[in-house]
Amino acid sequence: MKACIAALLVMTALLSLTGCQNKGSVDSNGVPKTLMIAVVQTDNVPEIKAVRESVRDYLQKKLGIPVEMIFTTDYTGVIEALKANKVHMADMPPFAYVIATRTMKLTPIVTLGNNGQPSTYQSVIISNGHGNIKSMDDVKARSKSLSLCFVDPASTSGHLIPRAYLNSIGLNPDTAFKQTIFAGSHLTSVLSVKSGKIDVGCTSSFVFKIMTEKKLIKDGDIRTLWTSDPIVSQPIVVRTDLNSAFVKRIQRAYLDMNTEHPEILKAYIKIFLKDTAKRTYVIAKDSYYDGLRKIASGIKDLKSN
Repeated sequence: MKACIAALLVMTALLSLTGCQNKGSVDSNGVPKTLMIAVVQTDNVPEIKAVRESVRDYLQKKLGIPVEMIFTTDYTGVIEALKANKVHMADMPPFAYVIATRTMKLTPIVTLGNNGQPSTYQSVIISNGHGNIKSMDDVKARSKSLSLCFVDPASTSGHLIPRAYLNSIGLNPDTAFKQTIFAGSHLTSVLSVKSGKIDVGCTSSFVFKIMTEKKLIKDGDIRTLWTSDPIVSQPIVVRTDLNSAFVKRIQRAYLDMNTEHPEILKAYIKIFLKDTAKRTYVIAKDSYYDGLRKIASGIKDLKSN
């Protein structure tokens, strides 16, 4: 219900922004007058939004048309905006992409890369660093008395991957815990565990660096109980009704950013990682996310919203 309400609010915001004219439409050649990009802004990190504004300016100059970015904290809202043709493209988490492509066609164009290969990150399950939940064995033994929080139904590291892992060790998140909730953001998930409001939380490995630098957490506040295998970084995707030549121009613009304006990409990557030297945009392939599709299909009664 919470996700549905959030999606409705996002759609209302999109409609109010576009007014009577649908800026997500395209002309008879499949080219938009204004390129509308939806971005999932999962946490309140001003630096990320500032860098994305630099990306918007760059794309506007490269493509020769106005570019607008719509920021939302709700993954489901971005999916619905794409379905309703309110936006032309999106920067979205891998599992949100997998969910979206169950009911619509999307084309992934680029993703962040490392030394020419797609970058990866990891999902983690965490507990309070000062508490007595020190391992997943403790979680298994005491699950009926523990509260668990995921991030968002369409989050990869904050829902799909940890849910699949918990199922694999015999803990159905819907029945094995005293309470299971969605925190709404990675930031809230971590802070809920830090404060003791939630016993066990799920999030992304990237989040700790950001939160530590923002002094929202310090060493010892959070204990990592489990770390996933690497997950391919999120794709930037476009609707398939866009003109193919225009899509190639968008893709080329992102790839050219590597050499024409490396400072923009470096500023974005520095928020998450120390090593920026070999980080670039690379061409994304739908097959990169087949592993997530397989995981999702193997979870009985998995709901995406």
